[in-house]
Amino acid sequence: MPIPADARFWLARALGLWRRGWASLRTRGLRASWARLRAQFARRPAPTTVLWRPEPTPFAPFALATSGQPRASVVIPVHGAFPHTLACLRALAAHPPAVPFEVIVVDDASPDDTLARLGQVAGVRVHARATNGGFIAACNEGAALARGDWLVFLNNDTVPQPGWLDALLRTFDTQTDVGLVGAQLVYPDGRLQEAGGVVFADGAGWNYGRGEDPADCRYAYLRDADYLSGAAIALPRTLFERLGGFDMRYAPAYYEDTDLAFAVRAAGLRTLFQPAAVVAHDEGGTAGTDLASGPKAAQARNQAVFAAKWADALARQLPAGTLPTPARLHRDRPQVLVIDALTPQPDRDSGSVRLVNLMRLLRDEGAHVVFLPANRSADGAYTQALQALGIECWHAPWAPGIPAWLRAHGPRFHAAMVSRHYVASEVFPLLRRHAPQARLLFDTVDLHFLRERRAAELAGDAAALRAADATRARELALIGMADATFVVSDAERALLAREAPGARVRVLSNLHVLPAPGPGRAGRRDLLFVGGFRHPPNVDAVRWFVEAVFPRVRAALPGIGFHCIGGDVPPAIAALADIDGVQVHGHVPDLRPWLDGCVAAVAPLRYGAGVKGKVNEAMAHGLPVVGTPAAVEGMHLVDGHDVLVGADAEAFAAAIARLHGDADLWTRLARHGRDNVARHFSLDAARDVVRETFLAR
Repeated sequence: MPIPADARFWLARALGLWRRGWASLRTRGLRASWARLRAQFARRPAPTTVLWRPEPTPFAPFALATSGQPRASVVIPVHGAFPHTLACLRALAAHPPAVPFEVIVVDDASPDDTLARLGQVAGVRVHARATNGGFIAACNEGAALARGDWLVFLNNDTVPQPGWLDALLRTFDTQTDVGLVGAQLVYPDGRLQEAGGVVFADGAGWNYGRGEDPADCRYAYLRDADYLSGAAIALPRTLFERLGGFDMRYAPAYYEDTDLAFAVRAAGLRTLFQPAAVVAHDEGGTAGTDLASGPKAAQARNQAVFAAKWADALARQLPAGTLPTPARLHRDRPQVLVIDALTPQPDRDSGSVRLVNLMRLLRDEGAHVVFLPANRSADGAYTQALQALGIECWHAPWAPGIPAWLRAHGPRFHAAMVSRHYVASEVFPLLRRHAPQARLLFDTVDLHFLRERRAAELAGDAAALRAADATRARELALIGMADATFVVSDAERALLAREAPGARVRVLSNLHVLPAPGPGRAGRRDLLFVGGFRHPPNVDAVRWFVEAVFPRVRAALPGIGFHCIGGDVPPAIAALADIDGVQVHGHVPDLRPWLDGCVAAVAPLRYGAGVKGKVNEAMAHGLPVVGTPAAVEGMHLVDGHDVLVGADAEAFAAAIARLHGDADLWTRLARHGRDNVARHFSLDAARDVVRETFLAR
């Protein structure tokens, strides 16, 4: 009787953990292996919403730090209910945005002393209407007074949280074709009020996520939304003017924000929900919640007006009564699942840079990307960075065990890519069972068996060589199961042509977004190594360089220093800091000072596999590289043209001395290295492979 796919998953996981644990003990020792185990299974707490609220003290005059040359104009319509307005303005005063802003409060003939009190708040432009015209009229009049590039509409019964406005406006810089951005609205008790709105075919609206936890994976990522509540939205002022403002046919209020979102999309622009912009909203605090009477009664009437105006567009919406889910919300584009062992940390390792840029490229090509780490752990800012790109990230507690999660979500995917053989061994059977329609893609990251074999041969370790052969058998089996396999170099593809003839193997190498080049040769000094020390080849490389190469370099270039940067520093590497000229920095989140200040990057790897991100990154910044043959393997590099290569300690040291003393050579290598990255390791270089393997129908 065959073993069920779910049971095979747990068996494969147990066996894989045992194998990797034993291999880690052999190569890293007990202490480092235990640290890796703890990191693998750590359950980091999911993000939670902690709301800031102003103290409810009696009113006294105060000031807002507004600008006479604003880039953003915040328009707040008010009609009485001054305690709400006071809390809103106090929030803006206590946590002013970084962007220069102005605040325009439109008093819509308030029946209380609101107008008099507003006159005692410095930094606020107050526009008083003689008669009450309603929300739409007040917003349109406030917008006509605005001087900023962006218009921001904010309800007075809100308490905007620190950073809300900067997060809204940043969306226009980080995303393309954006016309309208809305905030994450939460109730005063922290529950989610709206993560963007859904509009059904009959024109009815749905506040997506109402009453749920804002950190729930379904709601915590940047997403195109059908509409965005006018309680907190931003758009270019020129666009609002071109669209004619809020449509007065919905006066006095309701459906004007939904109508605006449809008009923005009709103009060819996107309407985005931004979860990083958090605004507490006391829904109904000024207009009430009764749909049968009062201001809210207009909501039912205006639904019919809206449905008639946008009948053609509504025909493409979800049928009335449909339960919105992520699968349904992204039904108009291919949905791609990406699974890796951990959440990528692009400031710590090159594999993470590659994976994040691959997901960014998939998004650019029109796919909706879902990321699931095999450990199901939220990883703080790293998870949030993916969500800010519009990637739907799943983790505990909202993602149950992987078998259960795939049972629920498997049918939605057009393609599924799994990175690393030990993860793929666990989940491939589950994907074949629960997502049979999905194209199954195996990302080797690098060929693990090749790296293990080279390490074993260098160490003369027969047991490690047998372990490498076992890894080879597992990787080849997965290559046989996959619809396509990714390797990072032509050298590895040629190897698999011999090892796995007939397999569909594609090169999907390192992916880099080229930054502006660093400064020229003048003023630079010292040498740089970058690499995480959870990777054993990096430990071996630095020890060999410091012990065998660096003394020769110092003999030729007295006073030159060596900077060693990378996280998870083991004692053997930390001890090297006692050597004159060697600085061990550990993890550094921003490498720019060293990339701009060092004369060369060194890649002294004696074994390994794949393509070396440390080489790509230095070259992308215009920093020449001196490496070993193992470090530059498969990277389309030519010794003396775009890199210098030293096969042994003497040749490596001589190459450094040559580069240090030849400014013309330095300049040529810097220029050609950047050209190499643009030609072979940019997002454009991978675009055709991504289209053919992930997105082809």
